[in-house]
Amino acid sequence: MPDVAGATPELESEIEALHALGLPGLRAVWSKHWGCAPRLRSAKLLRLMIAWRRQAEVLGGLDPETRRRLKGRFIPRWRPPVGARLTKEHRGVLHRVEVGVHDFTYAGQSYASLSQIARAITGVRWNGPRFFGLRQPQ
Repeated sequence: MPDVAGATPELESEIEALHALGLPGLRAVWSKHWGCAPRLRSAKLLRLMIAWRRQAEVLGGLDPETRRRLKGRFIPRWRPPVGARLTKEHRGVLHRVEVGVHDFTYAGQSYASLSQIARAITGVRWNGPRFFGLRQPQ
């Protein structure tokens, strides 16, 4: 575990103990401290969330200036350039999407996201960029 300035030995050992727990154990730790556990399927992510929350409780979390600076900010996601045409073959049918300034055009209709288009094509929820091959599967 990385050294955390000001961390107590008890907190350090508590966080280190998280590495021995699987997803059910991590959910139990979350429930003990904060109620109903998030519906995550990633033990690694839940472990990191628990460690951060416990550190924030003990060490004070983010200072007011950092919170103020982060409020309202977001990290823009990459999107294909305007005018790009995406193609995807699904079940023997070739589907074409054109990237607009604020939307995507598919089959003559405008969509706000690639995920909406992927759902229109497949009938189930998909991560749109992943469906169109813009992200690598993990």
